[in-house]
Amino acid sequence: MLYHLFEGLDFPGAGLFSYISFRAGMALLVSLIISMMFGGKLIAMLQRKQVGESIRDLGLEGQIEKAGTPTMGGLIILGAILIPTLLFAELDNIYTITMVLATVWLGFIGFIDDYIKVFKKNKAGLAGKFKVIGQVGVGIIVGSLLYFSEDVVVMEKVIDSDKSEFIENQKAECDIDGDVIYYHWEEKKATTTTIPFVKNNEFDYKWFGLGEYTWILFIFIVIIIVVNVSNGANLTDGIDGLATGTSAIIGVTLAIFAYLSGNAIFADYLNIMYIPNSGELVIFISAFIGACIGFLWYNSYPAKVFMGDTGSLALGGIIATFAIAVRKELLIPIFCGIFLIENLSVMIQVGWFKYTKKRHGEGKRVFLMAPLHHHYQKKGMHESKIVARFWIIGIMLAALSIVTLKLR
Repeated sequence: MLYHLFEGLDFPGAGLFSYISFRAGMALLVSLIISMMFGGKLIAMLQRKQVGESIRDLGLEGQIEKAGTPTMGGLIILGAILIPTLLFAELDNIYTITMVLATVWLGFIGFIDDYIKVFKKNKAGLAGKFKVIGQVGVGIIVGSLLYFSEDVVVMEKVIDSDKSEFIENQKAECDIDGDVIYYHWEEKKATTTTIPFVKNNEFDYKWFGLGEYTWILFIFIVIIIVVNVSNGANLTDGIDGLATGTSAIIGVTLAIFAYLSGNAIFADYLNIMYIPNSGELVIFISAFIGACIGFLWYNSYPAKVFMGDTGSLALGGIIATFAIAVRKELLIPIFCGIFLIENLSVMIQVGWFKYTKKRHGEGKRVFLMAPLHHHYQKKGMHESKIVARFWIIGIMLAALSIVTLKLR
């Protein structure tokens, strides 16, 4: 909104809005202000309306004391993401539109789930099949926008044999031997993605040989990613500050990817995919980081508010959508490693229990409790220590993900 308002105006300071770095910094700052200043007021309102969390007694230390803690705090996160994005991002940018749609859609699904739990007193919340339908719907919309939109392209560096014939946007550089190389950028349809740890690390979905039906495969993969990452974030949101802090770490990683991919100079230097107009994603993800950190002010141990599914489903969906938009979906198992581990711990626990029960008549468990963070709680580790160690692992995975830009 402010970007479009100041665009083209000629007075001191107006030009700042043309810089992504300035608008990203402002989005981060405004997001922090919104989440920290208005978050307290929203928490007080939730307390007045007795919007408290119902706690199942799982035998975990300190668990019963959390009963009645305000939930649906994900509204703080959503507001702190959307308001700065609407203020500082290009609103006609396809990537901005995609991220806002995914945020609102998944936030709404989570809100309905929390509303049923809190106000209808139904601990089961929204039926699982309706959650999945909603997540699949997001995947279809995101996949369709990113595949069919004419504004979603990648630029390919094409080497020219000489400069005898003028080519628009032609550039020159020297190779290792000092010889001059002429090249130019050419647009191509964005059906490629990044393969980590591999030289010339681009993979094209068209290689599956589906031709004009490649879009079916692409949208299917988008659906799988959105569903799994959003559920992973939801499972991780089990102890104070874990999902929020982990999401902030992932957000910083994605911000670096978006900034580098959206800048022709950095993309060329690092030999990574150059994605025009994707730099606007930096504004969105800066607001995302600010929202997570600001919410952590209230959500760190001992939590004054829980995000509920309103926040956790949205956080996971945002991360999945963003990673796909910057063509880093194959890196998700690395920088979203905490979400993956939490997901796998539940799958292993349930699968092994069913297998041993069917084979031996008595179900056995791999972990004391799943998801994995509850296993460590059962072992007597304080949740603050669990969260801190998971954050450390998240930072290590984030660093590894960034290193893949050159580790190939």
